[in-house]
Amino acid sequence: MDIQREALARLASDFLGPSTPPPSPAAVQKRQSSITFSDPRAAEFFVDGTSLPEVNFDAGPSWSGLIPITDDPNETRKLFFWFWPAANVEHTDELLFWTNGGPGCSSLEGLFQENGPITWSWGQAEPTPNQFSWTNLANVLWVEQPVGTGFSQGQPSISNDDELAEQLVGFLKQFLDIFSELKGKNFFLSGESYAGFYVPYIANFIYEHPDSGLDLNLQGIWIADPSLTYGVVQQEIPAVRFVQANRNVFPFNSTFMAQLEAAADACGYTSYLDDFVTFPPAGMLPLPVGTNGTFNAIASCRLHSQIQRAVNLINPSFNTYRVTDTFPTLWSVLGFPRATQEFIYFNRTDVQDAIHAPHITWDSCSNINVYVDPVTGRGGRDQSIASALSILPNVIEKSQRAVIVHGLADYILIAEGSRIAIQNMTWNGAQGFQTPIEDESFRLKNMGVFGNTHTERGLTYVEFAYSGHMTPQFVPWAAFSTISFLLGRQPDVNTA
Repeated sequence: MDIQREALARLASDFLGPSTPPPSPAAVQKRQSSITFSDPRAAEFFVDGTSLPEVNFDAGPSWSGLIPITDDPNETRKLFFWFWPAANVEHTDELLFWTNGGPGCSSLEGLFQENGPITWSWGQAEPTPNQFSWTNLANVLWVEQPVGTGFSQGQPSISNDDELAEQLVGFLKQFLDIFSELKGKNFFLSGESYAGFYVPYIANFIYEHPDSGLDLNLQGIWIADPSLTYGVVQQEIPAVRFVQANRNVFPFNSTFMAQLEAAADACGYTSYLDDFVTFPPAGMLPLPVGTNGTFNAIASCRLHSQIQRAVNLINPSFNTYRVTDTFPTLWSVLGFPRATQEFIYFNRTDVQDAIHAPHITWDSCSNINVYVDPVTGRGGRDQSIASALSILPNVIEKSQRAVIVHGLADYILIAEGSRIAIQNMTWNGAQGFQTPIEDESFRLKNMGVFGNTHTERGLTYVEFAYSGHMTPQFVPWAAFSTISFLLGRQPDVNTA
């Protein structure tokens, strides 16, 4: 066993107790499910964990396929799901929902490369069991949504995330009609990136429509590296500060750095960070001069993209999702973020047959608009107001727990921008965090420091060292700890 595997084994043992390696294919015996379903229709969705192509271990029983968003017999809009029961029968009282972002990116990416029982991450030659699968904590439901994403079927028909939430709740009701043993479970919503819109809006819809007929008990939310507010806040304002803090992977010469710093000064970004982002906030945080809606109308102040273009000249393998990546560019079986391979796993017909998916071309992120313009009816942009500026405070107030996490090596959405969004948000009677986020406060047993964390008035914020945009993929042990906290399995985000 190499050093990396030994380290992961120690981490897994800390969380889950001692484990044994998976049996050889010849020794595999079919694992039993921690939950069974009495409706005969459930059998149509069953996936045999010993028969998934290229997976040389028993992944366990699961259920997947397409379910419509309404009970209309002529409904053509269907969402693709993959449900995995909890690995431990003691953890079957919770149902955890996961969605990727985009808009229009597939949740199968999350399942296969982030938090599912099977891991086939960047650079892996073959899939392996995921020691930090979230199924070790709960039943987990991965859903490709909204309509237009992944294997999901039908024409997109939403223009905002209230409508997205209504369709997702409709799907969940049809799902529970078949998998009725999951009714009444404690329910948790999770996701990443544009799920900073999706998840809070879905939660808000459920909280505000108790008469919707959804037989689940929503308890809280978890969102990673989320879109929370204006792009100028999460990209432009903190961009130069991010470069300054990561000079080892942004090795610009002194002349170009001076230009960037002068531009940040002139655009009001430097003084913004120094003067407005305080604990507690002195008042509502203004947007910088020249800001027009979600971007800066002054072209010279759009520093985020300038920096990305410049660093790509130095490091052609620069990855905005994790800035520490360098040459060689890693291969991905799902074709994202580096579509360098000819073969994508979910485009194989034998894979599609195994998981009851249609024979279509699957993309990790949709090449069509998943929203429609409410005026023209053609493909358009999401008309929703960013969650931190609208419904997220209500969701935090109504949840048992709400968790926001962010990778410190993420450049597409920068952690300091999430801090700004939180400090400009009012919930449970006060604006922002009243005391600072504690540096080096996120610790794992016997392993030192893994980041920063803070909890106030029902909101927990965590920053992960080592991690880029996809936190369950890049720091699976740390993400696992925060999900365990969300589910109430530990008193705080740290282990004992």
